[in-house]
Amino acid sequence: MSDRTVLHVKGRVLVGPEEVRDELWVIGGRISYHRPVGAAELRTVEGWVLPGLVDAHCHVGLDRHGAVPAETAEKQALTDRDAGALLLRDAGSPSDTRWIDDREDLPRIVRAGRHIARTRRYIRNYAWEVEPEDLVAYVAQEARRGDGWVKLVGDWIDRDLGDLAACWPRGAVEAAIAEAHRLGARVTAHCFAEDSLRDLVEAGIDCVEHATGLTDDTIPLFAERGVAIVPTLVNTATFPGLADGGEAKFPRWAAHMRRLHARRHDTVRDAYDAGVPVYVGTDAGGTLPHGLAAAEVAELVTAGLPPVAAVAATTWAAREWLGRPGLTEGAPADLVVYEADPRADVRVLAAPRRVVLRGRVVG
Repeated sequence: MSDRTVLHVKGRVLVGPEEVRDELWVIGGRISYHRPVGAAELRTVEGWVLPGLVDAHCHVGLDRHGAVPAETAEKQALTDRDAGALLLRDAGSPSDTRWIDDREDLPRIVRAGRHIARTRRYIRNYAWEVEPEDLVAYVAQEARRGDGWVKLVGDWIDRDLGDLAACWPRGAVEAAIAEAHRLGARVTAHCFAEDSLRDLVEAGIDCVEHATGLTDDTIPLFAERGVAIVPTLVNTATFPGLADGGEAKFPRWAAHMRRLHARRHDTVRDAYDAGVPVYVGTDAGGTLPHGLAAAEVAELVTAGLPPVAAVAATTWAAREWLGRPGLTEGAPADLVVYEADPRADVRVLAAPRRVVLRGRVVG
């Protein structure tokens, strides 16, 4: 497509869960619902249209060992793009990926800076590892580096205890979250277990990743405070394998991980039923490959979310939560075209017919 080409997208344009239009035009890389006059060139794409999918928990520039070269980060971003994920919340990475912002062919990224963890309480080479007295300073640093988010490691295995345990005292997280909010950033935290959740929510946290430790006691608190969760079910599916690998050394931890895994779908459905906001995230870039947003939507349906809610968790609702536009007049034309209605069968999301990024057909 040249810069003069007008893209005509027609079929069923899903502006929202219930708002459906018959067509839109892409003019100068932006969406219009007004037919252009005298277009020099016209290209037509037909199908069921969604805003570009959101993966609200991934890690571009990261693998199981830490930061990766730029060419590897590029491949990760392209894999997400070709799967229809055009907006990524990078939930912690030691890599500087701001060069991606200058690439018209790569997804948009909302960064949370680098993970902030307790000393020797997270994956090596991933995080800033600090003690509680330094937490506020590092949160301020990452709030200034990120795109409106900061990522804490809320719990991890305590080797002396032999099980998952909270990483931070209550006073430290209260001060850290207050500082992030003062600087205009929201805070999220990695949390597998139960123990850290109440302190984090009562301290004012905005989101919790994984949230496998939610219980009947803490789900109402999340709902009352409007704290979102990003369950990453495609990642928590790996818990049994992790437990098998660590059972000889940490049997208590292994048993705990298996319990969290066994109830993972019920946990997500109970949270959704209580009114907790739920969004799609895959945790790609650590041990998982990129391009799994559609698989995570399918997992949410397996957990019991209605298909429309699961689709919203990676499209309209997720974009609104991250402060990014969808298929609105004048918005950047980031959209995906499918063969059939994904609200009727979310498996459709795994096979995009066309991917349009910044107004150009890229896949």
